[in-house]
Amino acid sequence: MKEIIDEAVRVLKSGGVILYPTDTVWGLGCDATNPEAVARVFAIKRRSEAKSLVLLACDLDMVARYIREIPSIAIDLVEVNDVPMTIVYPGAQGLPDAVVAEDGSVGIRIPLNEFCVQLVRRLRAPLVSTSANISGEPSPARFSEIDPAIVSAVDWVAPKRFDAGATGRPSQIIKLGLRGEVEIIRQ
Repeated sequence: MKEIIDEAVRVLKSGGVILYPTDTVWGLGCDATNPEAVARVFAIKRRSEAKSLVLLACDLDMVARYIREIPSIAIDLVEVNDVPMTIVYPGAQGLPDAVVAEDGSVGIRIPLNEFCVQLVRRLRAPLVSTSANISGEPSPARFSEIDPAIVSAVDWVAPKRFDAGATGRPSQIIKLGLRGEVEIIRQ
């Protein structure tokens, strides 16, 4: 797996877009700190840049580099979590506008599959994680469900043998505030 991750990281660091299985569905990814790469993801998906993107981080230390203040409840949620969970944090910082919501928040998930964790750790930056579909179409749980236009538009594709990594189920989404507010957006 090391060689595969090395190749994907090389593409990501050069501003490329990858197609890979997350712990939920197959996703399009890029270095979330690279505005040009983020713009390419929006173009490939044919998605409005008015919608923010979910990011993957390898651990809470990485999350802390891009959030002004992590709500204390987030630490507890991450520690007990055993299903894919995206936390929408207030106070994003150091990220391109296109990955940040209008209210200044950003959705970040620490993935449960080792491939994604190692990929993000080696990249040393958050990874965009948006479903590998044309905007409005169903999210692909398996590689065979991905539109050929998406496959041909990316710079690197994870081996199809990783297909089992994606569960096909979306993550929970929980929005946190700095004063203890918790909003469950999706269970």
